[in-house]
Amino acid sequence: MMQTVILRGQPQRDLAKQFIDKAPENSVVKISPLTRSNEQNNKMWGLIEDVMNAMPEGRQHTKEVWKAIFMNALGHETAFAMGINNEIFPIGFKSSQLSVRQMSDLIEVIYAYGAKHNVKWSEKYE
Repeated sequence: MMQTVILRGQPQRDLAKQFIDKAPENSVVKISPLTRSNEQNNKMWGLIEDVMNAMPEGRQHTKEVWKAIFMNALGHETAFAMGINNEIFPIGFKSSQLSVRQMSDLIEVIYAYGAKHNVKWSEKYE
């Protein structure tokens, strides 16, 4: 059985230690930063839709391609594949795995790009 504990204070740290003490041999423990929130995710997709609708520099991309472009701008590895009809599409971009900080950085990159290209923000990102 997998246990997840968010380390918000000493009680949670103590609980995590108890889980470790009771874990069977060959168990794996992983400590990672908290991943992005649903609010951040909704905001990212709303911003991307605003950029997509603005078609800066005449660019017409899907939301997924825009996400790949912005993640690449932050230094995340970019990968593309050839589709069955010879169309190129992005693969492997999982914003769900971004930390809260990384997602904040991604949102800032989108805002900066949009500001540079006069994107009108709808601010309806719930």
